[in-house]
Amino acid sequence: MSVLEIVGGLLLIASSLLIIAMVMMQDSKGKGLSGAIGGGEMQMNEARTRTKDATLAKYTKYAAVVFFVVTILVGVFGVFAK
Repeated sequence: MSVLEIVGGLLLIASSLLIIAMVMMQDSKGKGLSGAIGGGEMQMNEARTRTKDATLAKYTKYAAVVFFVVTILVGVFGVFAK
């Protein structure tokens, strides 16, 4: 294994953990059973939640792009290192 493959592997692990953490921090889109029973009334802090979720969704997309690019680079470096 070359140094680039090791660094790439560490970047893959870090970006995957970051993606998992950001997805877990986002609120679910559906109301579930409580929304069906309660009628789905509006919450007071819904605008603040939407802004937080939009920011998390944007950064999740960036982390996914980083993950994809690093995966491709590790594969390319793995082929050419041998």
